[in-house]
Amino acid sequence: MKQGKNLNSASRFSLITLALLLSFSSFLFAQEDTTATADTAGAAESETSPAAQGGDAAAGKALFNANCAACHKLYDRATGPALYNVTERRDREWLYRWIKNNKELRDSGDAEAIAIYNEYNQTAMNAFPQLSNADIDDILAYTNTPKPEPVAPAEQAGGGGGSGGGVSSTVILGILAIVLVMLVAVLFLVNNTLRKFAVAQGVELPVKESRKPIWKAFVENQFLVLVSVIVLLLGGAYFAYGWMMQIGVDQGYEPIQPIHYSHRIHAGENQIECKYCHSSARTSKHSGIPSLNVCMNCHKSISEVADATSEYSSVTEDYSKEFYDKEIQKLYKAVGWDQTTQSYTGETQAVEWVRIHNLPDFAYFNHSQHVSVADIQCQTCHGPVEEMEIMYQYAPLTMGWCINCHRETNVKMDGNPYYEKIHEELSKKYGVEELTAAQMGGLECGKCHY
Repeated sequence: MKQGKNLNSASRFSLITLALLLSFSSFLFAQEDTTATADTAGAAESETSPAAQGGDAAAGKALFNANCAACHKLYDRATGPALYNVTERRDREWLYRWIKNNKELRDSGDAEAIAIYNEYNQTAMNAFPQLSNADIDDILAYTNTPKPEPVAPAEQAGGGGGSGGGVSSTVILGILAIVLVMLVAVLFLVNNTLRKFAVAQGVELPVKESRKPIWKAFVENQFLVLVSVIVLLLGGAYFAYGWMMQIGVDQGYEPIQPIHYSHRIHAGENQIECKYCHSSARTSKHSGIPSLNVCMNCHKSISEVADATSEYSSVTEDYSKEFYDKEIQKLYKAVGWDQTTQSYTGETQAVEWVRIHNLPDFAYFNHSQHVSVADIQCQTCHGPVEEMEIMYQYAPLTMGWCINCHRETNVKMDGNPYYEKIHEELSKKYGVEELTAAQMGGLECGKCHY
């Protein structure tokens, strides 16, 4: 019989197509990398440091942060006025006198000093006689720093759909998908053509032997059917039991709150003590939801994320500076804070926070007993809150979880004379030096259920 001469044509065609595909994709990626590199270089060239006139702006920044930042911002009004380009609005000699001792300047009858004092609700500015004229020149040089332009997110630097001329990864993936579909279609057509060519040339093709379907062979094997049924029943019972045991367990619950609050920034980067906001955890059954006035203790002066976003790890791709600034404005709207006049308007709005940790009514838990008496850290139950951007339920908070903790945790005796007598008696009974909460009666039903 005759055999065809072009049996390997499909393989040759596949190799040629694959080579073209790789060449095309390499060209596109190289073009994208070149564009990204050019954009990065252009961005680097566009960064210019402001020229400080009459002082050192770098030294002035350090002095500003140490002495002025509590009440002033460069570009927005705070407790005091915005200081950007203050040298264009005030005479330098006048600024020397005002910064060193503004009260003395007001007492001298200076009209500008008195007007500023009255405009800002007669809030007296601190005197800084320790600052020399050279120090003040450095601070004034820093106040002349132009506001930096917002930096475009990294994912937009390649110019995916803009005028940069780069090719986005979405387009590349689309082209690759189309080429792959075309390759599959061509292989299918080549296979059919070869079969027809073989039949025309009298080449015998292998014939598949008819076999019994696998499902029919399975049904006829009674032992295999019995074992399969038993496995399915046991597996179904196992998963059903596991599913039912999760009813009422909200571990991992992570709701979106009406005002975004980042524990990662506040408790983590700024290292704010948990009980500064949740103060009632020391003395009450509940940890409590902090009042918005607690937030305003800091946010009267913090109305936005710092402009030098690259210096702060708090700003990420998912949570940008603009995102955090909008959430602070939501806080201002809720408490009725007018940023322009630095005063409360009296128009407040209730914030409907979504509760995360919620024990059933028949379970009693006292925060003060655990936090103040037992000296247990918040992270023991609530997890690494200092790393959480969005707060979620870390522990299962089930009965078994609580009982296991009571069995493993020793009672804190240092500075706690309440337990001394009972500790001495129970230590002899159990033959141990330290007692766990369970040995002190922590497993009695009435301790948690009433």
